[in-house]
Amino acid sequence: MKELIQRIAQTLVDNPEQVNVQEIKTQQTIVLELRVAKEDVGKAIGKKGRTAQAMRTILSCASAKINKRTILEIIEPV
Repeated sequence: MKELIQRIAQTLVDNPEQVNVQEIKTQQTIVLELRVAKEDVGKAIGKKGRTAQAMRTILSCASAKINKRTILEIIEPV
């Protein structure tokens, strides 16, 4: 799932080399932290959050197959 989100994010942003996805696993949950360049945060989130919501929907469908809950967090750089 980490690779899936990384691939999607790299196609959306202008700086694909700065896309970083970190995976944190617990017993029932997988948290994916997506980091992109500061100027690409808007592209990763999308208008009214639609792009982020679409990525979360894809993750939800993929994680249902392995009986885990997946959370996508988009981390904004400081």
